[in-house]
Amino acid sequence: TDAEVSTRKKTFAEVQTERLDQAERTVLIKCPSKLNEKKLLQYLSSHGNIKSHFFFENRGISALIEFSEKSSIASLQDAVGIPGTSEHHVVPFKSRLFTFTLKNPVSQRMEETPLHLSPQCHIPVKDLIQKLCLADSISSQMYILLNEYQLTEENIKLRFLACSLVRDFTRAYFPDSTVKPFGSSVNTFGKLGSDVDMFLDFHDAGKHATKVKKGPFEMEYQMKRLPSERLATQRILSVIGDCLDNFGPGCVNVQKILNARCPLVKFSHQPTGFLCDLSVSNSIAIRSSELLYIYGCLDSRVRALVFTIRCWARVHGLTNSAPGTWITNFSLTMMVMFFLQKRSPPIIPTLDQLKELADEKDKHIIGGYDCSFVSDLRKIKPTKNTETLDVLLGEFFEYFGNFDFRKNSINLRKGKEVNKPESSPLYIWNPFEQDLNISKNVNQPQLEKFIAMARESAWILQKEDKTQQMINKEPWGLAALLIPFGKSNSSRMKNRMKGIGSETIKSLLDSLKLNNANSQQKAVGK
Repeated sequence: TDAEVSTRKKTFAEVQTERLDQAERTVLIKCPSKLNEKKLLQYLSSHGNIKSHFFFENRGISALIEFSEKSSIASLQDAVGIPGTSEHHVVPFKSRLFTFTLKNPVSQRMEETPLHLSPQCHIPVKDLIQKLCLADSISSQMYILLNEYQLTEENIKLRFLACSLVRDFTRAYFPDSTVKPFGSSVNTFGKLGSDVDMFLDFHDAGKHATKVKKGPFEMEYQMKRLPSERLATQRILSVIGDCLDNFGPGCVNVQKILNARCPLVKFSHQPTGFLCDLSVSNSIAIRSSELLYIYGCLDSRVRALVFTIRCWARVHGLTNSAPGTWITNFSLTMMVMFFLQKRSPPIIPTLDQLKELADEKDKHIIGGYDCSFVSDLRKIKPTKNTETLDVLLGEFFEYFGNFDFRKNSINLRKGKEVNKPESSPLYIWNPFEQDLNISKNVNQPQLEKFIAMARESAWILQKEDKTQQMINKEPWGLAALLIPFGKSNSSRMKNRMKGIGSETIKSLLDSLKLNNANSQQKAVGK
């Protein structure tokens, strides 16, 4: 029942279904600059009941309007005209994006009312640091950071709407298709301003499987056959990409990247302000999104710690939005999860433990990999661990500042360090595709920089005198960690690097000896 669902934590699938349904009943309106909110809502209500709405700034004022009934949209569309322009010719695609202007602006200007605008991006770090200094503990600093950076209810609605508007195009070719967000938009770890990863799905799950095929015939559609799934994906994305490029209102800078490991179409969706990546259904990526959703829902400390570590890493240049040899946010998030599995008692369960709790409907075997884990959060026992975030933050830096990366890898299935299967500097097992390292891109210098920064941060937290710093109006606690270190204490930093540098040289010499010994053996063997 609905009441029962609303009191417990919803499953990932329930949230997705609800949000996609919401998005189908939603329109986006570019508003006149001098606007009377009450008049706008009054007019729109003539087409049907409005369930929710908000305004936001995006090259002028826009309004997202969610109707109670889908039929209200058709009613509104019937009243909307096609733009009359002399210098342009329009592509006559009727979407759910409208522009409203005032018929006689002079008389209506007097009635302008101040609007509440929902922010769609987070505050700059320097403003965040000032807010953090006013808090009374590191723990509350971390929750302030979380509140400033996490996706808002309004931003999530906008993300699902962007997917729903793309889906209006894909349905022209594939009537059953859906377009759903995955990754940070849905895993509870998304930050304001991040891109929207969306995928195109053709199998409306379970719809066909449940029908018992009656009658004497095996029946199937005649469909075009292609030599590989990859080729089919590339062709579909190529056509959808052209379609968005040619006909999609507000879809600009469309790039088709069809030869990537995972083919995709990148575009900028101006009406919502998002950069979007569209790919074709990737079941394993969805399982990863759901796994993180579960971890994020289990304990409020999980998200606070992840957001803090990611912000810290960005400030110190450990992560970067461009692809390269640095640690990704996904790898960092997995490192935090692993650390929380290692606490005593553990704060979150291992993936193997979640798999043991799975029932029949949670069974997912994808491409030969077992991706099963429990979906009902009520079946997972809450943790007995009561450590504060103040403690956990310091311990995180301590743990990874002294982690034996040369020998050990990070395995979230088992929740323990295991010997590295190969020599990548940082080895984090892909939780589902067990033969992949999700941090294969990270090189030795980047890992060393991470270790040095972690050690420095642990040191700052241990040494600091909070009361003194507050009296002196100096940044303290988390605020002190979000200021690039080179500025105030570069000599101390060099000392931290010293130990690391010599270890690296030593390991290089060791590996040279080894290689040398191996080549000698080979020579002997010949």
